[in-house]
Amino acid sequence: MSGRARLALCAFAATLLASGALLPLVEGAGWLVQAALLLGVQGGVGALARRVPLARSLTIASQTLVTLLLLTVVFARDQAVFGVLPGPEAVVRLGELLVAGGEDIGTYAIPAPMTDGIRLMVVGGVVLIGLAVDALAVTFRSAAPAGLPLLALYSVAAGLGDGGAGWLWFLLAACGYLLLLLAEGRDRLSQWGRVFGGAGRSPGGLAEGLSGRGGGASAPVRTGRRIGVLALGIALVVPLALPAMDSGLLGGRGGGNGKGSGGGTITAVNPLVSLKDNLNQPDNREVMTYRTNAEDPRDLYLRIISLDEFNGSEWRSSTRRLTDVPDRLPQPTGLGRDVSVTEIRTNISSSPSYRQNYLPLPYPASEVAIEGRWRYEPEGRTLIGDDGQDTGGAQYEVSSLIVEPTAAQLAAAGPPPQKLRNEYTQVPDSLPNVVAEEAEKITEGSANDYERAVKLQSWFASEGGFTYNTSVSSGTGSSAIARFLRDKEGFCIHFSFTMAAMARTLDIPARVAVGFTPGTLQADGSTSVGLRDAHAWPELYFEGVGWTRFEPTPSRGATPAYTLPETPTGGSSAPAQPSADASTAPSAVPSASESCSPQMSRQGECGLSAAPGPTSPTDEGTPAGTVALVVLGALLVLLLPLLPLLWRIRVRNRRLGSGGRTPADAAARVLAAWQEITDCAWDYGIAPDESLTPRKAAARIVRLGGLDTMAAEAVHRIAGAVEQVLYAPEPRLAAGLTEDALAVRAGLEAKAGRGARLRAKLAPRSAVRVAWAVSDRWAALVQRWTDRPGRGRWTARWRRLSRQHG
Repeated sequence: MSGRARLALCAFAATLLASGALLPLVEGAGWLVQAALLLGVQGGVGALARRVPLARSLTIASQTLVTLLLLTVVFARDQAVFGVLPGPEAVVRLGELLVAGGEDIGTYAIPAPMTDGIRLMVVGGVVLIGLAVDALAVTFRSAAPAGLPLLALYSVAAGLGDGGAGWLWFLLAACGYLLLLLAEGRDRLSQWGRVFGGAGRSPGGLAEGLSGRGGGASAPVRTGRRIGVLALGIALVVPLALPAMDSGLLGGRGGGNGKGSGGGTITAVNPLVSLKDNLNQPDNREVMTYRTNAEDPRDLYLRIISLDEFNGSEWRSSTRRLTDVPDRLPQPTGLGRDVSVTEIRTNISSSPSYRQNYLPLPYPASEVAIEGRWRYEPEGRTLIGDDGQDTGGAQYEVSSLIVEPTAAQLAAAGPPPQKLRNEYTQVPDSLPNVVAEEAEKITEGSANDYERAVKLQSWFASEGGFTYNTSVSSGTGSSAIARFLRDKEGFCIHFSFTMAAMARTLDIPARVAVGFTPGTLQADGSTSVGLRDAHAWPELYFEGVGWTRFEPTPSRGATPAYTLPETPTGGSSAPAQPSADASTAPSAVPSASESCSPQMSRQGECGLSAAPGPTSPTDEGTPAGTVALVVLGALLVLLLPLLPLLWRIRVRNRRLGSGGRTPADAAARVLAAWQEITDCAWDYGIAPDESLTPRKAAARIVRLGGLDTMAAEAVHRIAGAVEQVLYAPEPRLAAGLTEDALAVRAGLEAKAGRGARLRAKLAPRSAVRVAWAVSDRWAALVQRWTDRPGRGRWTARWRRLSRQHG
């Protein structure tokens, strides 16, 4: 097999191995077979084009054209001209699929179903990465930079995934890259032969390399291995410095990943952007219906998840351990025996189009009867789908408690457990002082935490002059909270998160729940819950009662009865009750199927519900350190391809710069100028030959470089100066070395083609000397360590001890 064929096969294998990292993100593996077939055809076209041979640009153009034809045949055959050619209709179809794929990515949780849009994005992305790898590694014979698209493919998959066996996919991608490096090293070795293997590396120079003595021939292989290890180390470290993505398909399932009792963890999610989108939907599409025996369903909030960690950039759910779902859920934390409790039963039917991993439940649930693979997170009392389980079409029965504390019981609540207080009263250092100051001002004169909580709720709901507005940015970080207090407009996430942050500054344990308000009562006695019933509300902890709901958002939900004007002390102000949500009034609103957009029809189920699920907020409060780190990383990525160019400029300036004035300095300048000419010729494809005399080497450069008279004379002048330095008893000092070296460089550049000039500047061949120097220093360091004083004595002693205990 030829060197290029071996390189092409390794490029194909490397791309396919790196693509395996995408398998956990989507359902099924058939797309990988499809991508492999397209990659094979693409690589075959490249091999034929290089065999003709075509110019490099034409080779890449032919592969790009064939790739476009393949994608058209696979994804837009019905719209293509003659079923193959990508006409206007086919281009429109591909564009529609890309748009649909983007929407699906933002809607589905991992593993996402393989819709046509997602398939085009995944398969098309892998094929484009394969084209880039083949072009770099095979067409341009530069395997090292081909690792960048492979790293990008793996990094995207690792950033979007939920961990798990990510190390396995990294090892597969790494093996593919190392295989590519090894194949390229063998290919280069076969091209350069013994000259490349021995040049400048063995003590005897090129002559020893030609004779086969010395170890120079293996240097490129050793160097390639070390470069590969260094690149893989960078690939491991760089993702740790990048911001994590964790929402929808862009953020992991958020569910358990373990089996058996006590297995798995709950990952941090944040459903706030989808919540805002739901509130702004033109049609209140139905996501679920339920029937309950509760006498007053106005307090029957369907809770999905609680967000209990505030890091300054966002509120999110902490990582928790998952367990099997018990037959009877434990008693709610902090709930005492003297609080009035009523148990109710609710039968819930989820829409087939409403899919997410978190099961909406009345809080606190005591029993849940549901089919499927579900796990239980005790701290938040949440059920989470395992191994791809979601709520689509689920029907389940829930027993839950209606907790009815009195104002007196809440006012008399004792201090919470210290561990709970420590966790749920933490606020980041980035939280503006105005939050705590405003909280102290609002609650001034309160006798207990209950009065403080009621005053906060009343201030947000009616007394503070706030306006409900769903068009406001959905950020939840410190800066978003400060902006909300300044502008006094927002929607439920701003009211709930700001009240929770204020409560924490007052040393009241607080978190935020996300889910749905009770919904709309139907004529048949059932209750319909739609997208616009999505909601967020704060939960504050009171010992003896437990986690207690408050409602600071005006015109949304229902104010809890225990916060209405019956406070036991005269110091607290009674809040005005926010008006009831319009969704709580009886209505005969048509079902979602009666208002079906073209996009919903295309998806087959009137669209996928974008109800609260794991999506990341667009928060403006990103810490400055994170921003600086990302910018630094981007600069490093941009500068990395320019490092050989910068190194050559630095070396050239140092060699041709003015040194000392002694004869030794003059001789060093002559040899440095000759070295620069040799490396410059090497950059333009004329390999150095150390077995030749300076005069013959100069003639060789003139002949192979096609230099004009002026450049040829400059080469011979410097070669003559080198002979003076090496052989004359008293060498004559040469002048104009810098001008002659620059003239030679200009002559080589003038005779080279555009591709050769670009290669000589951006990827100079002489840059391999850096790797050689590093290898030599490492070998010297190892040798010094091996020859250090006393090592032989300790080695002998260790061997004696080993024989004694053997």
